[in-house]
Amino acid sequence: MTQLDQPFYARGARVVARALLGKRLVRLLDGQRLSGVIVETEAYCDAAERDLACHGDRANGGRPTPRTQVMFGPAGVAYVYFTYGVHWMFNVVTGEPGEANAVLIRALEPVEGVAEMSRRRNGRVGALTNGPAKLAQALAIDKALNGANLCDPAGVIWIEDGPAPPETAVAVGPRIGLGKTPEPWYSMPWRYWVRQNPHVSV
Repeated sequence: MTQLDQPFYARGARVVARALLGKRLVRLLDGQRLSGVIVETEAYCDAAERDLACHGDRANGGRPTPRTQVMFGPAGVAYVYFTYGVHWMFNVVTGEPGEANAVLIRALEPVEGVAEMSRRRNGRVGALTNGPAKLAQALAIDKALNGANLCDPAGVIWIEDGPAPPETAVAVGPRIGLGKTPEPWYSMPWRYWVRQNPHVSV
């Protein structure tokens, strides 16, 4: 399959979040491909309007910090951060340089390297990648990949093209786990998922 190029990512977060459904996230680990079809995403800090659920909006008055610098571009790189002192989250940076835009990859349908994913998930048979923390563990995604160029043909993580689900198969709704984020951002319908896919997080 064709690796997605930088122009694909250089768009608003919501556009890219929808467009990523059906694409394949690939992690090359010790020469083995671990991959899955993206079935759930969330958009953060689309430059079209403010987003108080976004690290780049609320942190340091919207200016880059050591943690969020990667999120401000360029598009097409990985933004990986640690949360709750336990989990890694894998995001794709989108939009124009200097603007905080990112898409959180929330769930995958496993395709390649399922046995290795299971081993990395402590021997689990199911529920390998139906959540952002789970997929990061299954694909060995951590801080070492923060800032990784997803468009590098010689890279160890990238996203490949794939068939987009039809509009009738795509659901939209509020994002998950926003804690004390105020309205209207708490309820913004910026989560996208494939209807009735068993690998969606909730």
